[in-house]
Amino acid sequence: MPALQLRTVTRTQGNNAALKDGTVAPRGLVFDFEEVPVLVSAFRRMVRALEFDVSEMAFTTYLVAKAHGVRFTALPVFLVRAFHHGAIRFNTAVGIRTPTDLEGRQVGVNRGYTVTTGVWARGVLADEHGVDLDRVTWVLSGDEHVAEYRPPANVVPMPAGGDLAAMLGAGEIAAAIGVDGDLADVAPLIPDARQAGLAALRRNGYYPINHLVVVKDELLEQHPHLAQDVFTAFAESKNLYVDRLRAGTITDPSPVDRLHEQVMEVTGADPLPYGIAPNRSNIEKLLDLAVAQKILDRRPAVESLFAAGTHDLTA
Repeated sequence: MPALQLRTVTRTQGNNAALKDGTVAPRGLVFDFEEVPVLVSAFRRMVRALEFDVSEMAFTTYLVAKAHGVRFTALPVFLVRAFHHGAIRFNTAVGIRTPTDLEGRQVGVNRGYTVTTGVWARGVLADEHGVDLDRVTWVLSGDEHVAEYRPPANVVPMPAGGDLAAMLGAGEIAAAIGVDGDLADVAPLIPDARQAGLAALRRNGYYPINHLVVVKDELLEQHPHLAQDVFTAFAESKNLYVDRLRAGTITDPSPVDRLHEQVMEVTGADPLPYGIAPNRSNIEKLLDLAVAQKILDRRPAVESLFAAGTHDLTA
């Protein structure tokens, strides 16, 4: 039987590099990798047109898409994680002294309200700093990947022709999530963000998940073992990467590699576990945030989010 050809998009990174360069050869499958320079555009193409068979996907985008009936299902393959304390920057000239001073102000969000970094960052503001998120007006620079989603009333679009970074620099908004660049009078809202993230990891075990993998439902229905086979391929690639992290044999490590090493130092464990069981608390937390921030109307069961056959897999 010929191998199943799968049109696939995932950004090259340490944990899937062995899969993309052919070091790991999946059983009975061929991933036809397509490079999409701006990965978030692949998310939109997958959500709106199911252009790929297998796709990396932002976790919250997946939650919203699934709630609106998009015909794909996730595997518990968690490709990207990050701390988000450093994603929040503020204008130092507008009277912000503590995070709660954001209440009653306008705060920008890069792209859409459902962007996963924004969800986690707002969770940091609420959980660690006591910010009432409903008392902030969230200003978006773009629209949502899932066009059917309607945000709460305190979420508004940026003025036509506006630029979020320029607005932040000018003090037209008090702060912003996910806006980069060297801007005068703009600084991180949470000092020593990396250490704040690692401290949160020590307190509650959260290493926030940003991206997972989705597969078209049509293919999952046609090929009963596809979910397990795709999971296994991504897991083999990830395990090779983690072995190199542990051995210290990665030449010229990237900032992401360094972060994974720091997480491993704190936890003494694989910083990128795949599977529901080792990630349940992280998944449950993201669901809590999604409901609290009115991204989801109701809370789904964790297992309902992932393909049958993968519920007991771990790597």
